[in-house]
Amino acid sequence: MNSTSGLMMPLSWKCLAAGFGLNTNLLDTNLFNLAVVIGVLVYFGRGVLTTLLDNRRDEILNTIQNAEKRYQETIEQLQQKRAFLQQAQAEAEEIRLNGFSQRERAKQELIEEAAEKSKRLDDYKNATLCLNEQRIIEELRQEASRSALKEALDALSTRLHGSVQTQMIDYHISLLKTMQSQAD
Repeated sequence: MNSTSGLMMPLSWKCLAAGFGLNTNLLDTNLFNLAVVIGVLVYFGRGVLTTLLDNRRDEILNTIQNAEKRYQETIEQLQQKRAFLQQAQAEAEEIRLNGFSQRERAKQELIEEAAEKSKRLDDYKNATLCLNEQRIIEELRQEASRSALKEALDALSTRLHGSVQTQMIDYHISLLKTMQSQAD
């Protein structure tokens, strides 16, 4: 038995030592195979991994720079908008103040115009009253003159006779004509 098993043993040893190869079964691999696989991955994967990491780093830096640039642009736009808002508020305040001053000026002009119209109406009223008063006085004078003349003529016709009456009438007619020409 011993001999049979000795014969068999070298055959199994022979099969194992027949060639060199990589064992692709991860559970059956030994340390040497793992070291070779990891070494190959590190050697060839380092360049790819470095390139991938460099590209990713560059993308992140570009994204950060673009974000900072947009942030600065946004801040500048915000400052411009704030300046525009302040300018618009200042203009609105100026317009409001101008509106107040124009309103006060218009109010004052209306008051002055109303006072002037009131004065003109008072002057017109006074002139109308004065003219009416003068017209009434003139009518009363004429009526008084007619009445006095009539009474005088009646008295003269009863008291005077012929030639004296004619002289007296001529004198008074010339006197009345003189007064009438002065009145006109």
